[in-house]
Amino acid sequence: VRPHGIKCSTMGASSVATKHHLAVGDFGGYLSILDVGERGGQEVYAVQAGGGQIINAIDGVGGGGTSSSGSGRYGAPELATAGKDGLVRVYDPRVSDAVATLSPADESTSRDCWAVAFGNSYNDQERSVCAGYDNGDIKLFDLKMGGKIRWETNCSNGVTSVQFDRPDIEMNKLVVTTLESRFHVYDMRTQHPKEGFSHLTERAHRSTVWLAKHLPQNRDIYATCGGNGGLNIYKYHNPISRTGKHAEDGAAVGVMGNVELLNSRIISTQPIVSFDWSPDKDGLAVMAALDQTIRVQLVTKLDKY
Repeated sequence: VRPHGIKCSTMGASSVATKHHLAVGDFGGYLSILDVGERGGQEVYAVQAGGGQIINAIDGVGGGGTSSSGSGRYGAPELATAGKDGLVRVYDPRVSDAVATLSPADESTSRDCWAVAFGNSYNDQERSVCAGYDNGDIKLFDLKMGGKIRWETNCSNGVTSVQFDRPDIEMNKLVVTTLESRFHVYDMRTQHPKEGFSHLTERAHRSTVWLAKHLPQNRDIYATCGGNGGLNIYKYHNPISRTGKHAEDGAAVGVMGNVELLNSRIISTQPIVSFDWSPDKDGLAVMAALDQTIRVQLVTKLDKY
């Protein structure tokens, strides 16, 4: 029995040797690793990672393991937590202290951090963390540069989730979901010195878009889950050329493609707040909604092209 309820979890930093290790963040601000294998959920690691406040989100990467996206990982195993105190903390489970604490340049204006995701971890040196905040801020931290903010923007509505299409390749696409029925797709390959990354915005679900998850077998396809209990499947179509020249300074700028709605269905009467794809069977997914039901479903009409 734990003293605090669990808010979020991941097995993203678990290697083959620690495949039964589940990292969780709770309402008391603790990051714990539980051995859910033969040790029956025994806690093997614990640290206060939220300043006594709730850990809203968690992500894991590295360790040579296999992620839920079905792809291998590079570099050391690390866990990132997004806290109500506005800080993103990065932990290596082999040590007790945070290896990095990421915050806005002006900590006095830090906001509640709602979402976090690793990306750009395509070798043993490169690694980035993207964080989303309750005021719509999106910040990209470069861990190779000591946590320096590489890029930041604001998408006007609170950020409910962020996910790279794959964390272990050079940054390609980033999907950000928000309140007020919107999600944003960013092309992360080309960064303009002033305007940052090109993006497009779509409306979905007529309610909060709680999260987006990319299909492991095809990173151009992803699901979004809505506050109306809806599940949408989208495909991103790349343009003929992904780069162009800025009209004013001639610098390279990203060119966006477009998204196509492949399938849409109402699954529940309550918001779908958790979702994951099977790395083995194409289209098999598990999801949880606020009607206290966990559903396992084979999603059809993923991609017929």
